[in-house]
This record gives sequence, C-alpha cells and structure tokens, in this order.
Amino acid sequence: MSAGASFDVVVVGSGAAGATAALRAAERGLSVVILEKSHKFGGTSATSGGVIWVPNHQLSANDDSREQAEAYLGALIRRPVRRERLAAYLDAAPRLAHWLKSLGVPLQVATWPDYYPDLPGARADRSLVCETFDGRLLGDHFLLMREQYSRFKVMNRYAIDLAEFFALSTQAPGWQWVFLKMAARYWADLGTRRLGRRDRRFTQGAALMGHLYWRIFARGVPLWLECALEELVVREGRVAGVVASRFGRRFEVEARRGVVLAAGGFEWNQALRERFLPLPGRIYHSSTPPHQNRGEALLAAEALGAATEHTDSLWWMPTMDLPITAASNFEEIHQAAFDVGRPGSVCVNRNGVRFANEAASYDEFGAAMVADQLANGANAPCWLVFDSRFRRRWTAGGLLPSILMPDWKVPRDWWDHYLFRAPTLAELAAKIGVPGEALERTVANMNEYARTGVDPEFGRGGNAYDRMFGDPAQQPNPCLGPIDRPPFYAVPIQVGDLGTKGGLAVDAAARVLDGEGRPISGLYAAGNCAASPFGDRYPGAGGTIGPAMTFAYLAVDDLAALAR
Repeated sequence: MSAGASFDVVVVGSGAAGATAALRAAERGLSVVILEKSHKFGGTSATSGGVIWVPNHQLSANDDSREQAEAYLGALIRRPVRRERLAAYLDAAPRLAHWLKSLGVPLQVATWPDYYPDLPGARADRSLVCETFDGRLLGDHFLLMREQYSRFKVMNRYAIDLAEFFALSTQAPGWQWVFLKMAARYWADLGTRRLGRRDRRFTQGAALMGHLYWRIFARGVPLWLECALEELVVREGRVAGVVASRFGRRFEVEARRGVVLAAGGFEWNQALRERFLPLPGRIYHSSTPPHQNRGEALLAAEALGAATEHTDSLWWMPTMDLPITAASNFEEIHQAAFDVGRPGSVCVNRNGVRFANEAASYDEFGAAMVADQLANGANAPCWLVFDSRFRRRWTAGGLLPSILMPDWKVPRDWWDHYLFRAPTLAELAAKIGVPGEALERTVANMNEYARTGVDPEFGRGGNAYDRMFGDPAQQPNPCLGPIDRPPFYAVPIQVGDLGTKGGLAVDAAARVLDGEGRPISGLYAAGNCAASPFGDRYPGAGGTIGPAMTFAYLAVDDLAALAR
C-alpha cells in the first residue's frame, strides 16, 4: 500500500458486501482495492451462518416466482419502505445467484422455511448456502480470514456444516459417528495442525467468504488490512476517495469512479445506540465481532449530508454470556437462537410469565423481548428455565448438554452467577428473583401444553419454522416437552443482535441519498451500513447477506455503467 494510491473503486469493508463489490468490479474490468480496519478479513459474514436469501433464484426445479415473493414481502412488511429498492432486489438477487454460479461458487438450496411460514407467498427453498471450502486454497491468507466463533465449532476446534449442526444439536441417530468422522478428519490433517488449531475446512459463513476471496485473490485484487476509514474525500461535487489510517498514519486513497461503503453497522457504538434505538441495550450483548462495527461509514457519510433510515431496530438475536475458559473474569457472548424454543424449556420475564412464542425466529423473539421491556420493564434480560431432561440433551447458549458437560464439570464460579440450579421451581425462582407462584403456574401450563400439543397462548410449534428446530420424537408437538424432572435450571437471556437493520438511506442502485433524497455522487453503500430494504422485518435465513451482496452487485454495475 502507498500514500496517494489510485483505483477506479475503493471498497470499505471486507464482509460479504465488500467482497461481492470487489469481485464484481474486477469482473467488470475496474481496478479496485478493499480496505479493512481489522487485522482479519471477512467481516461479520465470515463468522455467520453464511446463508443468502434469494427469492425466485431458479437454481433448482421449483415454482417460486417474483409475484409469490412480492406477496410474501407485501404481507410481511408493515412500515413504509422504498418500494423501488424492493423491486430492484427481487429483480437482481436471482441475477446475483446465477452470476456467482457462473464463477464456480458452489451454491446449494437449503430447505429452510421462511421465518413467517404462514404468510401468503412463504416458501422453504429461498435460502442458499455454500459448499465447504478448503481454507488452505487461500495460501498465505488462510490464517488471516476472521475465524468463526465457538458456536460454529465443536469443542472449539471442529468446523461444522449445516447437516452436521442439525445432527449434533438434535442428537439425531448416528450423531456419534458424525462427531468421530469430524474429529478424525481434523487430526489426520497433519499439515494444517503444524500451522495451528484452525480447521482447514471452512463451513457456513467461512465457506461463503472462502469461495469469494479465492476468486478475488486470483484476480489480483489488493486487500489492505489494518486500514480504517477516517473520512470521505469530496472533489468537484463528488466523492473522489477516502482518507484512511494505518497504525495512526493517515493517507488518501483516490477513487476515480466511486466509493462503496460496506463496513457494517453501528451496533458496537454505544453513543449511536443511545441516539437511535428505543431500547439501546449494551454493545457487549451483540454477537458480532467485538468492537468492529462502530458506524464509522455512517458517520463519514453523515458528515456529507447523507440521510439515514430504519435506525430504530437491530437484527435481533437472543444471547447469553459465559466466562472464557482461560480466565473467568473475561466473558464471551453466545447465541441462543434455537435453544430458547427447544422442548422442555420456557422463557419468562422477571414477572415469571411468558411473553412470546419461544420457537419463533430469533429476530421475532428478540423483538418481543424489546416490546415486553418497553411495555412493563420486566425483560432484558429474560430467563430460560429448563429441567434436567433438557439439560442432558440441549445446549443453553454456551452451556453444553450435560452428556458432554455434566454439572460437576461446570466451573464453580459459574453457579448462581451465570447458571442457576435448584431442586424445586420455588427455590429456583428465589435464586433468580422471579415470583415463585407465577413461575410454578407458568411451568404447570407448559406441562399441560406438552400433553395436549397445543400452546393456546402463543402457538409454539404451530408452524413449519418452529418445528424445524424441535424434537421429532417429542409428540404430539415437537416444540413442547414437559418441564418436570429436577433439578431445575435457569440462565439469563439478553437482547443481543446480529447487527443493525438501519443505516444510510440508499436508492435502487445502492447510491447514498442526502436529506433531500438526492444521490451523493460517487458514494454507494451496501450491507448493514445501509438501511435494510425490508424495514424492520427479517423475511428468512440469509435476509441480511442476501441484500448485502445484491446491492453491492448493483452498486458496481451502476459504477461500471457510468465509467462507460
């Protein structure tokens, strides 16, 4: 890297949006550089599930259509959004998918129900995932891609794909064999073990980013790490570059055609959370990479008069924190996306009562936590309560099942601080500060619902998405099991997130708009630093990465058209 460097396109951020913009620019014959402020590349996307939501993708024999997707989004979205952006997304997302396939990116259709499967137009085949990637193909960049959290690894070592995740998390028949194959494959890879602990097998979000960056590096696109965005450069009425800094040294990078902001949202900026969110929460409950997404791109664009939209909501994700194994006074955030809806458990607020369908999508559950807290002040955190039967089989955030981590292996300083246990529900309620009678009544109701298979309060287990993460052996409802085998347990669940839904206002070509709705010449945004096209809603698995990649693709196409 050098001061005064010049490129056609400068991309700020190295996640799915930034990688797509860079790869598309290289394919369109534009010179491009990626600036990443961290010492690792891949962004939040590399640590995610790596799913891409693409309606009407036509990558398999199905009868999905643009009209069906429009019907679903029309029934789902409740607030005013930019309809031209929705239309652009529905038109361009299938083109994005086919372009990736044409480059050899191995996309597969996942049978993942849309998050609101009872709405008109909902389907179970709109989510795309990438096949496993051999990380060693990245050469010297292998160890520099951001590594996934322990939640996407078994025993914090073995990478897992979606099929392995479902086999292990539900303890499906043959799950022990699945685990043994993973362990054998890992330890037999002696060449990689000499480099370090990291599994060369990239799965989920790491697989997606591995496939993208393998192609990016093959085209000679430079990636500059430890390069933070400081400000945007304007010349002759257009954005003409950026001022970046590396280890305190500032320098300018010229963008002859334009700048694509793809630097994530603002969830790790407490001041911006306080400014925008009705329930700000704490930055430390976010499940995105710590201290990375701090809203620098949003602030730099606002300094030029850029407008923002939908900044009052996050991509919600229930989380819990546990000490790291090396030092108990440092904590790690764990997602509890599916744990809160497993049979044999219930979530209650601090009044000891339920407030939502626990098996709903993690975003819907988080939104319910926020609404309950704003309504009565008795949530955030709430409590996941379960019995020893649940404890033996399921995870609770970062707490492994007792078949793998029995109570005697739980560090002593966790008890009654991070994890609570008691021989009776009344004693458990006293420990966690919840009214005992209310908790006992709630659990009694859940036991009756488990017997009948019907949840008259919130309909838990009443749709295909709920049942996807239940226990098929639990009948008559795979999401409802009795909570009656002592001892009883509880863990606090926080209002966490996967990033921000709101951000810079952009148009159908991903051009950043000012307060009057006019494009700021030369400035584009995609990913979580731009406002979601869905407003405050989350249509299905990949509803973050799908628009991020699609609008990065559209941004570069607009730049290329202007270059011509």
